[in-house]
Amino acid sequence: MMGNGGAQAPTTDAGGKPLARAFEQVPPESALAMPEQDFGVRPDLIARRPLNIDIWARRLLVVLLALLPAAMAAHEMRRSIGLDGISAWEGVYLALFIPLFAWIAFGFATAMIGFLLLTVGKGRSVTPRPLNAATPLKGKTAILLPVCNEDFLGVLGRLSIMERSLAQVMGGERFEFFILSDSNPESGEVERRAYQEMRASFSRPVHYRRRALNIGRKPGNIAEWVQRFGGGYDYMVVLDADSVVSGQTMARLAADMERHPHVGLIQTVPTVMGAATLFARWQQFASRLFGPTSAAGMIWWAGSEGMFWGHNAIVRVSAFAESCGLPELPGRAPFGGHILSHDMLEAALLRRRGWDVHMVTADDSFEEFPPSMPDLFTRDRRWCQGNIQHVPLLVKIKGLHPVSRFQLMVGASAYCTSPLWLALMLVVLGGALAGVWPPAAILPSGGLLALTAVLLFGPKILAILWAMADPARRIGFGGAARMTRGVLVDIILSILMAPVAMLTQTINLFSILMGRKASWNGQTRDRDGMAMTSAIWLFKWHLLLGAGLTAMAVKAGSLGWMSPVVAGLFAAPVLAALTARKDLGRKAEEHGLFQVADPWWRTQSYRPLRFRWPTTDGRRVGPLAANDE
Repeated sequence: MMGNGGAQAPTTDAGGKPLARAFEQVPPESALAMPEQDFGVRPDLIARRPLNIDIWARRLLVVLLALLPAAMAAHEMRRSIGLDGISAWEGVYLALFIPLFAWIAFGFATAMIGFLLLTVGKGRSVTPRPLNAATPLKGKTAILLPVCNEDFLGVLGRLSIMERSLAQVMGGERFEFFILSDSNPESGEVERRAYQEMRASFSRPVHYRRRALNIGRKPGNIAEWVQRFGGGYDYMVVLDADSVVSGQTMARLAADMERHPHVGLIQTVPTVMGAATLFARWQQFASRLFGPTSAAGMIWWAGSEGMFWGHNAIVRVSAFAESCGLPELPGRAPFGGHILSHDMLEAALLRRRGWDVHMVTADDSFEEFPPSMPDLFTRDRRWCQGNIQHVPLLVKIKGLHPVSRFQLMVGASAYCTSPLWLALMLVVLGGALAGVWPPAAILPSGGLLALTAVLLFGPKILAILWAMADPARRIGFGGAARMTRGVLVDIILSILMAPVAMLTQTINLFSILMGRKASWNGQTRDRDGMAMTSAIWLFKWHLLLGAGLTAMAVKAGSLGWMSPVVAGLFAAPVLAALTARKDLGRKAEEHGLFQVADPWWRTQSYRPLRFRWPTTDGRRVGPLAANDE
């Protein structure tokens, strides 16, 4: 399975069972060992560096900014319900309320710091350095595009955008593309025909291979490439099938890797592009407007212990090979088997050996977003299983950096907040029905309610101020009026969606803990609406919970403050069906709702590559634009 001539894989395995026929057109192999890591042994560090007092002071500041309002909230609630001692009901209430409040405060603290960095600090500490044209790139970089039953037309379209962008960058000849397919035989045949037709149209090497066996999913796909070809490349830019990164940013990342030999990985913070449905346009707007301030704050306190999200990042191949060989975990799912959420763990393993892991913001690093609420929840269920799988590893893996442990713990605990919110509401209503407290006694005071509103909506207000401060950015969001209107609609939709996500994550968490594995197939990246009957059946448990909470709230005299929750639960099918429609997405665009600036390639002199799309029977359809977005 090597060489340049389109070699075919064996048709049977060692036991004589038929295999999917694999195809590849690749360069000569340059093997690189990628040993499986022993989590029970602390590895040798590549270098020992002195304690960075500044970065630990930053982390202490963020923690204090989160704990201070949580302590104030706890004191206020203690005064209102615990003057005569803490009963069992009240103890459970406080045990749920305080950590959830601290979680919200932590998010606000991160966003506030990011806002100050991007306004007062001009973002200098969170953006990559400008590319120095006088210093040519020396290393060789592979750009890896893992695919699994994707729309290959879109994949090649996005690849053509990046390939043409690299042609405009000094040092762009140091980059090569690898399409790494785990698709089934039917999709693989379509991919093969399209690739063979288009291969000669690119100005730089674009290699393709489809594995005969999909072992280990995406991490296994990347590991197989490292073991076969990693020795011939200094760095690898890891993408998803829906990723687009400009050639300028990829060259900057490669230059930073060469400038800092102790850095093992640099993760860009991608923003959303290509939205067509109303739901995706809403999330695209939120990502572009609210994401930068929170990302800047996270980068500021993470320092050299950054995170890896599995795509839109550059990795030092040798460091990855020596640090990130993932073993198959013993036992059954969700804690056993192949490691699913590999990216955050790989960042922790790089840091475990002493490599620095950094994050940077970039205006031209993009990804797509699931087109509907059900598609988002399907992806979220996979992430839930992967993050829960990390919990026992926090104890098993020796030598993890404390911040890496914290990040893995936060990733897992994020899926515990939803059942905690649900439990908190049930405790409040149950206590009122049991006569433990009157309905109004357990509600926050005016001051605490105002503090909660600041923590919840403060990040959005800070993001608006950040966007308003720059005329070009403000125009990119359609101006002050359209941006403000978009934020107001975002708040309404977010309030309605919050209880839906709460119950969905709760169901997903408990089903995974009971051993029901999440499927890990190709993602749904295109949708146009969904039938209302399907939506009602899909969200049947949300409707039942809405009815149950309504009955409890009416009996307890608490329907007023519970109305946003039950409204969101009852509206779940309608919200999912309407926001999944492309025509409403187009109408929103026509009326300037959720407006964002065009991606960078819209302003360039070139357009995405145009080509004819081959079907499985050899007929051609077209010409079609490879990617209109």
